[in-house]
Amino acid sequence: ATAVDVNVGHFDYTGGRMNVLPKKLDKIYGKIKHYQRQLAKKQFKNGEAACESENYLKTKAKLQACYRKASNIQNDLMQKFTTELVNNYDKIVIENLSVKGMLMSHVASKGVHRSMFGKFKQFLTYKCDWYGKELILANKLYPSTQRCAACGNVKKGDDKITLYGNKKHGTKHNEYVCYNQKCPNYNKVVDRDKNAMLSLLALTEHPELNHAL
Repeated sequence: ATAVDVNVGHFDYTGGRMNVLPKKLDKIYGKIKHYQRQLAKKQFKNGEAACESENYLKTKAKLQACYRKASNIQNDLMQKFTTELVNNYDKIVIENLSVKGMLMSHVASKGVHRSMFGKFKQFLTYKCDWYGKELILANKLYPSTQRCAACGNVKKGDDKITLYGNKKHGTKHNEYVCYNQKCPNYNKVVDRDKNAMLSLLALTEHPELNHAL
């Protein structure tokens, strides 16, 4: 069994970490940004007439080519990763994220779109069905990020981890510290994403936990 904790830029699972935004995409996204600015300037200067100019159409074609190249690279990565999962594991747990809702957030939308959260779930769903593997969707309210994988304690109130970490304890956004004195990881700093992945993995043996805690 394995669990996959999806994050902007990388996915954590029991086999390690898969980078969904490799460095080779940085140059492509840089070109996309450059061409988008060029088109915006042309439209600002010349209005609707700019859309009919030869230079505008050439720039637009370059922009579309970059989008296709980025999409092809990421589709290939996602296809290979999901195939690896169904080949190596019989049970796979993932978060049932509301991708549509996340895309409505101005802060997260670009990262979510580029990290292909929606396609990951789509690819994995049909491959698990095809190969007869069990796909477990964690409840949308299951607190994988707030739950300690070692003792099951769930952070509440001022102890919760946010996108900016925890102000009360001065921890960073990628750090998880359990304050349950009976926990084997008490007061130890562990990687938040790995902890969330292990918390999701617990659902394979304890499906009764698959609800809001």
